[in-house]
This record gives sequence, structure tokens and C-alpha cells, in this order.
Amino acid sequence: MSTGSFDLNDLEKRMRASLDALKRELSGLRTGRASAHLLDPIQVLVYGSRMPLNQVATVSVPEPRTISVQVWDKSNVSAVDKAIRESNIGLNPVIDGTLLRLPIPALTADRRNELAKLAHKYAEHGRVAVRNVRREGMDLLKKLEKDGKISQDDHHKSSAKVQELTDRLIKEIDETLSAKEAEIHKV
Repeated sequence: MSTGSFDLNDLEKRMRASLDALKRELSGLRTGRASAHLLDPIQVLVYGSRMPLNQVATVSVPEPRTISVQVWDKSNVSAVDKAIRESNIGLNPVIDGTLLRLPIPALTADRRNELAKLAHKYAEHGRVAVRNVRREGMDLLKKLEKDGKISQDDHHKSSAKVQELTDRLIKEIDETLSAKEAEIHKV
């Protein structure tokens, strides 16, 4: 629905972007199981510039507790090794020619709790981002009504839709967090 310059679809798109960002952040949390997405944020210094790891190597998960990184150019193996070690994800590659194996150590109870706290922090950032989009939408509706571009009735109807959208996305964030927590605490 588009009333004046108010666009509910645009608000939803912006709220969904916050949810997508949360999912990307959570996919980077190590849960004791190997995931190729764990290496997504890693940038490697090669050919004089920083490049995403997946542009210099193939990342795969041959076993539940191992990630393998097949570097395409032998001259980049040490740069990839260094980037992984310096990324603070707690993995130490084992080099075998152009293949790097990353064994995933089992998580301790303390580490699981730290990861759960971090997941909660990410989720809260996502909720705040969604609420900020909601506030911007509500402020726009107030302004449109004040300027006489929409009626009080349209303002109330649109406000209810914005609130409904906000509630739905906050619920999705909470469900995403619950799923990640279950994954973190799964032994």
C-alpha cells in the first residue's frame, strides 16, 4: 500500500535487511559443527589487495568437524593460512600442499555460553534496527497527516500495519535466535 510518499513495502524491505544481516552474523558463530559460512567474513591479502576467501579458494565441508580450503594458486597458500589464523575464529589450519584442513574443536560449556550471549547481542541489534525502521515509518505517517496529505483514519490504518509488520519481524528474529541457541547448545 502506498499512501502519499508512505511505502509499507519499503519499510518491510528495510526490516528484512536487518533480519538478513542477523542471519549472516549468526552463521559466522562457530557451533562445534563445520560450516563453510564460518569463513565468509575472512578477507585474504593477495595480489596487492584484500579479497574474500571464496575468491581465491574453494571452501567445502568434507566431514561434520572439518572444513577444507582448496587454494587455487599455490603462491597464495600462506596468505590464506595467515588470514584464517588472524581472523579470531579460533581455527588453526593444517597445510597439505594447496589444501588447508581446519579441524573444528569441540566447544566447552563456557564457550557455548559466550556464543549464546553473542547471539543474543546480535539479535538485540537486529531488533533495534527493526524498531528504528518502525519509528521512521511512524514519524513519516505523523508528518503526512500533519501536512494534510493523509487522513487521520489512513494514519491509524497504516500505523497498525507498520506495527503488525514490526511484530512479525521481531518474532522472526526471536525464532532465528532460538534456532541458533539450540544449535549452540546441542552436544
